[in-house]
Parts: sequence; structure tokens; C-alpha cells
Amino acid sequence: MISEGIVTVSYIAAMVLFILALGGLSDQETARRGNWYGVIGMVIALVATILGVVNSHYDILLAALVIGGGIGIVLARRVQMTQMPELVAILHSLVGLAAIAVGYANFMGASHLAGVELTIHDIETYLGVLIGAVTFSGSVIAFGKLSGRIGGKPLTLPGRHLFNLGLLLGAIWFGYEFVVQSAAGGGMQALVVMTVIALLFGMHMVLAIGGADMPVVVSMLNSYSGWAAAATGFMLNNDLLIVVGALVGSSGAILSYIMCRAMNRKFLSVIAGGFGTGGGTPVSGGDELQGEVVAVDAIETALLLSGAKEVMIIPGYGMAVAQAQHTVFEITKVLRARKINVRFGIHPVAGRMPGHMNVLLAEARVPYDIVFEMDEVNEDFPNVDVSVVIGANDIVNPSALDEPDSPIAGMPVLECWKGSMTIVLKRSMATGYAGVQNPLFFKENTRMLFGDAKDSLEAVLKAL
Repeated sequence: MISEGIVTVSYIAAMVLFILALGGLSDQETARRGNWYGVIGMVIALVATILGVVNSHYDILLAALVIGGGIGIVLARRVQMTQMPELVAILHSLVGLAAIAVGYANFMGASHLAGVELTIHDIETYLGVLIGAVTFSGSVIAFGKLSGRIGGKPLTLPGRHLFNLGLLLGAIWFGYEFVVQSAAGGGMQALVVMTVIALLFGMHMVLAIGGADMPVVVSMLNSYSGWAAAATGFMLNNDLLIVVGALVGSSGAILSYIMCRAMNRKFLSVIAGGFGTGGGTPVSGGDELQGEVVAVDAIETALLLSGAKEVMIIPGYGMAVAQAQHTVFEITKVLRARKINVRFGIHPVAGRMPGHMNVLLAEARVPYDIVFEMDEVNEDFPNVDVSVVIGANDIVNPSALDEPDSPIAGMPVLECWKGSMTIVLKRSMATGYAGVQNPLFFKENTRMLFGDAKDSLEAVLKAL
């Protein structure tokens, strides 16, 4: 066992490292270093806790560390980069599940408390289980949506807002009952009922959110998992858990706010749900077509790229599904070798989680200095000769700016149509996750390259 002072110093060091980790993860060039700060901080926190706080059952603890660490290593090695959104979602669910387990164990072990101390303890326990249950069920549903096991179409029940309000009032009422019953030696029944209510609320909340808002959902659940960890810290009287949970919770909330601004959406409207449909539906005969599309093949695409001086590549979820990021980089290398300026324009909500496209491009070793955010390149499109849109739809949709009645009206988009030529890679004329037809496809300076993005790009690379 190590002294309490050493544990405190270790916790402070871990807190500093976690703050440095968040700072590092805010930029692509320092992200690797930020990850290492987080790893080292967690190792310090674990060692200090095991040697300075735990005083029994080391065999059970060791078994848990081996099992958990083994699962983590296997997941890290097996999960593809395209599966990162659903992996992040399911990991959030584990944080929520841990908060529930700690809450119940903490409640059952509080027989020595009385009076004000018991009331404070009960409130901490109740809030921890409540946040944990919402995080757990919401994350499981998010995992199902992101992995395709559950459709992306929002579940819009009649009177769903009243249903949510009823669940909230029920949680508050049973919280009062829990505190009262706990003082009299009971409370388990109220805690169980509240857990069921919170699980239902988490499920319904995410089911009501459409595919177009899933990046915000991932960051929102990240925030919830942080607050669940902070609540666990209060239950266990662990300052490190409280601080780390607050860091994760606040950073996730800020990220959710930033992404809502990028989509011109209010956070409460995202939670209310109803925006976004399933994974894209074909344009039906009842839809009013806005013109004819002009298709091109790989050779024509290669000729257009070869004759350009400025090329902008705009990746979307289709690139992730096709796992085409490595072929994209090979094309980029060929074009740059011919003195063609190639840049990448990244929309804040491209993909299925914050930074999804950046992660894929980093995996393919695309240089950081040619990857730009939407705000950095939007004004440059009039000078771009060829824009290549890879599996993106809503983030390059002019109706966001031109049609006030559009579901995506007001959402900032990459204005690639202002360039000389736009080449769009798509499997078909299906709409995007917002279920909105894209006028970009019918513009005179747009060409459609149909097919699987990876196959199409490999053919373009060969032609180049």
C-alpha cells in the first residue's frame, strides 16, 4: 500500500495528463501525442488506485483487468476504421452500465449512514443510476443505428413529447419516493422503477433522432457518459473520477453545441428528434425531378483531373462504407506529383461521428496540411477547377441555402457548385440521410460517376 499523499499527487498528475490529452486531441497533428497523454494518465490513475485505495479482493480485480484489457486489445485490432462510430457508441454504453452497477452496489452498502449524510448519498446514487441508465440504453440504440441493425428513420410516436415529459415527471417523483423510503430502510423498489423509466427514456430519445443527426447523438452520448462517470465519482468519493467525468461531460456538451451550429440546428430540436430518414431512399416517381444528370466514366474523370490546377476532394460517409480512403490518397499523390494543388474540404458532420472523415484520412496517411475544415475553404470554390464529392449528399446540397422550406434549410454546406466542375461519386440517385433530393446533381457543371466509390476511384487511378 502507498500513502494517501502519493495517491493524491498521482491523481493530480493524471488530471493534468487528461487535460493535455483533450488539448492534443483537438488537432490532427497532435492527436497521437494526446492519445499517449491519456494512456499514461490512465495507467497512473489505475496504479495509484490499486496500490493506494483498494485493500482486498485483488484476485477479482486482477481478473477484471485481464478480461477488460483483453477485450479492449481485441477490439482495437479487429475493428475497422469505418466501424469506429458504432464502437464509440457501444463503449459509451459500458460507462453507463458501470454507473448503474456502482449505484446499486453503493445503495446496498450504505447501511451505516443516517440523517443528512444518507439523504446526500441517496441523491448522488439516484442521479448516478439515472444518468447511467439513459446513457446505457441510448448508446445501445445508437450502436444499432450506426451499425445498420436498426433503421435510421426516426421513430415519431404521436404525443412523443408528452411521453417524454411523463417519463421525466415519473423519474422526479420516484426520486422523492426513493429518498423517503431509503430513510425508512427501503428504497430498492423506487430505484428499480426509476431505472426502467430511464432506460425507456434513453431508448426513445435516440430512436426519435434521424440519421442526419447521428453525429450530434454520438457527441451527446459522449457528454452523458462523462456526467455518469462524474456521478460515480461522487458516489465513491473519488475526486479523480469527478474531475475526469466533468472534463468528458463538458467537452462532449461543447462539441455537441459546435456540431449543432454547423448544422444550423438547435440542440433541443435534435433531442426532440424527427429530422432525417433512413439510410437513403431512391427518388420516387412522385418526386419532381429537377433536370437530367450527366454521367461520366473513369477515363473522362481522369482527364478532367489531369487538366485541373486546383482540385478539392469532399469525402462523405460513402467513402467510409466503400473503404476508399487509401485509393483517394494514391490519386492525391499522383495529382500532386503533376504539380496539381489538391485539398480536402471536410464538413463538421460528414460521416457518422465527429471527426469521422479526419480519422479515415489520417489512417490513409493523407498529409494534415492539405485537410481543411469547411469554413477554411468555402470561399475558395470559385477558383477550384474540379471538386470531387465522394459519397456525400446533404453536406453539398444547395437547397440548404436556396429553399427555405427544405428540411436542411439554413445548414451550412460546402458550396462546390461555385467551382468550374463537380464530379459526384454515388452508387445511385438515392437521397441522403435527410431524405432530400440534391439539386447539385442536375447542375450543368456537375458530372455523376456511378458505382462503388472504391471501384470507381481505382479505375480513375489506373486511368491516371
